[in-house]
Amino acid sequence: MSINNHKNSLSEVHESIDTTTSRKGFRKFFAFIGPAYLVSVGYMDPGNWATDLQGGAKFGYQLIWILLMSNLMALLLQSLAARLGIVRRQDLAQANRETYPPIVNFCLYILAEIAIAACDLAEVLGMALGIHLLFPSVPLLAGVGITVLDTLLLLWLQGLGMRKLEAFIVALVAIIGGCFLIEIILAKPSLPAVAKGFIPTALNKEALYIAIGIIGATVMPHNLYLHSALVQTRKIGSDSQSIKKALKFNLIDSTIALNAAFFFFFSILVLAASTFYGTANAGVAKIEDAHHLLDGLLGKAAPFLFAVALIAAGQSSTITGTLAGQIVMEGYLKLRINPWLRRLITRLIAIIPAVVVILIYGDEKIDMLLVLSQVVLSLQLGFAVIPLIHFVSDKKTMGEFTIKPLTQVTAWLIATILVFLNAKMVIEQCVDYFSIAGNYGMKISIVLFGLLVVCLFFAMTLIPIFNKKRYANKKIHSDIMPLQNLAVQPINIVAIALDFTVNDEKLIAYALSQGGKNARYILLHIIESASAKYLGNDVDDDETRVDIERLNIYANQLNQIGYTTTVEVGYRNRINEIVRIVNDTKSEMLVVGAHRHSGIKDYFFGETIEAVRHKLTIPVLIVNL
Repeated sequence: MSINNHKNSLSEVHESIDTTTSRKGFRKFFAFIGPAYLVSVGYMDPGNWATDLQGGAKFGYQLIWILLMSNLMALLLQSLAARLGIVRRQDLAQANRETYPPIVNFCLYILAEIAIAACDLAEVLGMALGIHLLFPSVPLLAGVGITVLDTLLLLWLQGLGMRKLEAFIVALVAIIGGCFLIEIILAKPSLPAVAKGFIPTALNKEALYIAIGIIGATVMPHNLYLHSALVQTRKIGSDSQSIKKALKFNLIDSTIALNAAFFFFFSILVLAASTFYGTANAGVAKIEDAHHLLDGLLGKAAPFLFAVALIAAGQSSTITGTLAGQIVMEGYLKLRINPWLRRLITRLIAIIPAVVVILIYGDEKIDMLLVLSQVVLSLQLGFAVIPLIHFVSDKKTMGEFTIKPLTQVTAWLIATILVFLNAKMVIEQCVDYFSIAGNYGMKISIVLFGLLVVCLFFAMTLIPIFNKKRYANKKIHSDIMPLQNLAVQPINIVAIALDFTVNDEKLIAYALSQGGKNARYILLHIIESASAKYLGNDVDDDETRVDIERLNIYANQLNQIGYTTTVEVGYRNRINEIVRIVNDTKSEMLVVGAHRHSGIKDYFFGETIEAVRHKLTIPVLIVNL
């Protein structure tokens, strides 16, 4: 774990793909495509399956217009996120950190993490369901556990580079699209009925709940953070013409990718509507039921394709969720942790509610949890969309690339619709809950939480308008200061951590070069024998005597050639004892050797240097051995 001092979003792949080199025709376009496809597969998470299956099975083709509206919303909002990243070279989280006070930023960060966890929950459940459907002998609970292993796949893909990762995603998209294309052909939907579904109609309370889930699954809040960062993997010129070209190609990229995602949503809903609606199976609301019913209605190939597509959707969207989590954490907190640890934490957060629900209710409530995860996503939308619109409408930071007034009006209209629909659903759900007697403590908590959310919403919306002088254009780093004071006080006491190998001489030589003969040197060694760990400084075994003798031999040699040297011995815990000796002797520098082992060896041999360095306030000279 470290503080991320990199200014760039996703700094390890920032501008790793050069679009400035001379290219013509499609090759020029291909240099830009990719980010929108990574974003679009984030929409294909298994939570969509549950919402679209329920929508199609219960309401037929009625909600197709919701899908279309959601896709148009997503297209505009994703283009705004791409514009922010291309023009300002910042992602949405970084822009928020510049604009809002810490308390608002922290709340926005928590909401973003909740959205990512909700998305990951859908991915966990979807992949586990897919595995269970392909291999019925594997219980759903075991499938949930297997999903932890996708961390290894993600790390391997990231190591291959951005282009390889994008190629893998496109391959998964092709698998999903191919599976559903075949299933749509097998289902033979009524084309006039499908066309009628594009006409907006009134929605009852149950249809509205499903519609909100569809919107949350389509216009995912964390994908706005993701897209604003992914476009920065392309190196572009800083001149106006280069930025315009990047904006144009990314708009084309987004249009193609998001329409492909729309085909995915459309296919599931139409498949459910044409297969289940108006039949004895109209009440089907579970992915597992749909899988089994497809076997009898469309033939043996349909359920197999269904399960394969479900696994591909879960695997592809989990990659985008991990990247979004990294962007959010680094952008808001300037905190970077190892990718595998970030992935594991996110996955475990998602696994816990999945395991709890399965253990308590069995497999029956999985689809309910999937739909709920998408509703949670939708509830977060306003907290990502509104800051984004503020930023791309700001002439001071966007210059000539500020969005046009018509686009601003459209974007604010979309934000208003999203907030209104979510507020309407929440209010209706609360009215139903509050009509039931009892649970007064929970009701008071809901009211207080609701007030906090409303206050956050208004603060987030109004601060960029009324408090520009204080928060606008706050720099990520402090101003560049003139280098006026480069003098360093002489080091008087240097501690040297020895491990009694052939490298001791090298360590001592580097230490002597730091202080010269005017400094005092502390030769220290930590004894970690079994007896020493048990008895501490009361130990008097052979290893302890030999170690102390060796330290004294080194010290005598140094004293004879004019260096002031003493020895110190520690016992038991290597890290704590090094820190204690350095502090007790008031050492002003620590010299320690690095054996350059990494990965799994760190778990066997320990990560002494990192732990010691974080516990000390003095300079630490690390000598590679």
